[in-house]
Amino acid sequence: MAEVTLQSGAKAPKRRNGLVRVLQRKSTIAFLMTLPLILLIGLLVLYPAGFAVHLATLNKGMTRFVGFGNFEFLFGRETFWMVVKQSCIFAITAVIFKALIGFIVAHFVHNIPAKGQRKWRGMLLVPWVIPPAMSTLAWLWLFDPSYSAFNWVLAALGADTIPWTGDPYWARFSVILVNIWIGAPFFMIMYLAALKSVPDQLYEAALIDGANWWQRIWYITLPMMRNIIAITALFSLIVTFANFDIVRILTAGGPLDKTHVFATWAFVVGIESGDIPLGASVSLFMMPFLAIAAVIILRDVTRRGNEA
Repeated sequence: MAEVTLQSGAKAPKRRNGLVRVLQRKSTIAFLMTLPLILLIGLLVLYPAGFAVHLATLNKGMTRFVGFGNFEFLFGRETFWMVVKQSCIFAITAVIFKALIGFIVAHFVHNIPAKGQRKWRGMLLVPWVIPPAMSTLAWLWLFDPSYSAFNWVLAALGADTIPWTGDPYWARFSVILVNIWIGAPFFMIMYLAALKSVPDQLYEAALIDGANWWQRIWYITLPMMRNIIAITALFSLIVTFANFDIVRILTAGGPLDKTHVFATWAFVVGIESGDIPLGASVSLFMMPFLAIAAVIILRDVTRRGNEA
């Protein structure tokens, strides 16, 4: 009996020591420290997402399971495919121009002497810092059909006025323009941080070798910033695809539903029309587009990181 007691007593300290070693690992400590945030994300993100999937499988009265019936109904509607097309045009065009403008402005700020950079960074970040709903209201006044400041300038120059939010083409242009104005500073600040990390010795060596400005950009700057460019574009693509406030305030999806994106049309279908399951189906349809984009971009970033 004494021998059995001794053996069981020897095992207990070993188990305690093993538990202590697990708790002392950096990965375990990191997990425990992030556990509250993980639980918060699960509560505020995963649960609503799962509930939206559940709603998308119900009928309009939310009393009967219909499976993929809502999606089959959407696939047969011409308006739905028009919204898909407009969402892709809106998101892809806006992200491309935000990336280009952010890259150019980041180089401009990067080449300013250190004393003036803080002032320029502060001023250029203003469009991104202002709440989008507030700044979009200001743009709505600029596009107003009767008192548009833009049309006043055009009339003063002798040009024809433009129906900014009354014509489908110009309405699409207007919402993309406002999205670019709001989002370009985010690209600028991310690219500026990436430019600060590029060693000056690389540019000096390229100058000695006779490389011109474009060659330095193509062979040094872009390869060194590739991962930041990819991650920033992915984040902006996700946010732009899910954009609601700009389109809702500026055009409300008009004229003739020609500027609706997934978020605004889901609101119209689900809230204004009272068909919440169908609205949930519309909002969920953007997930495959974002998932494909995320997989492609993150796989490229991971592959290049492993090669480095």
